[in-house]
Amino acid sequence: MSQDNNINHYRRQFLSSATAVAGLSLAPGVLLTQVAHASTTGPASNKNRWGMLIDSSKCATGCNDCVTACHKENGIPVMGHPETDAQWIRKVKLTDKTTGHVQSLPLMCQHCEKPPCVDVCPTNASIKREDGVVLVDKHACIGCRYCMMACPYNARSFVHEKVTDQKYPRGIGTVESCTLCVHRIDESNGTKNPACVDACNAEGHKAMWFGDLKDPNSEISQNLQKYGGEQIRADLGLNTGVRYQNIS
Repeated sequence: MSQDNNINHYRRQFLSSATAVAGLSLAPGVLLTQVAHASTTGPASNKNRWGMLIDSSKCATGCNDCVTACHKENGIPVMGHPETDAQWIRKVKLTDKTTGHVQSLPLMCQHCEKPPCVDVCPTNASIKREDGVVLVDKHACIGCRYCMMACPYNARSFVHEKVTDQKYPRGIGTVESCTLCVHRIDESNGTKNPACVDACNAEGHKAMWFGDLKDPNSEISQNLQKYGGEQIRADLGLNTGVRYQNIS
């Protein structure tokens, strides 16, 4: 058997196994694929598209208030293993090779309109709600990590360590990422900010805005209309829900 045929053989084998796992019954008449579909319903509506705007010029190097707030809000412990710890939002540095100018900005799931993670998921665990929020269904995730490989922003984490004192569904052996604090969105119809935005505002940085990108009267839309905003890797054509200012 040639190398290419070998790869195709194992790929078919894996997808067959994944399909079998996705069809396992949780209870009589309830399938994992149905649970995944249920997560896209409820308060989500295509009348909204929730997004975030970040002004990197107001984001201080060394400040991790947004990261700390995210960990606290979602019950994510810092275990001291940077290479394996779950991290829904992280600070990155952008360096201009010509001038040496360094910028610091938070990077998380970009909540793409056309998310590559959803395209490659064999069990429908990676989902995009009607309101644009991209999520992982813990009941359907089999930990294959295809979505992690497909994400151009390296925005997903695999849970290696035993989960304790979790506030929202998390589980060892599954993948997770920023949810835009979807629990806050659903309980307030989008009037509550994600924890990272509140933390940034509380410290007086005011580098982050959250809101409905489809509402021309929302603060985030008016800010974008007045000052503009850029996508990271706009060349990929993913139409991200997270935009940045002052990164060029």
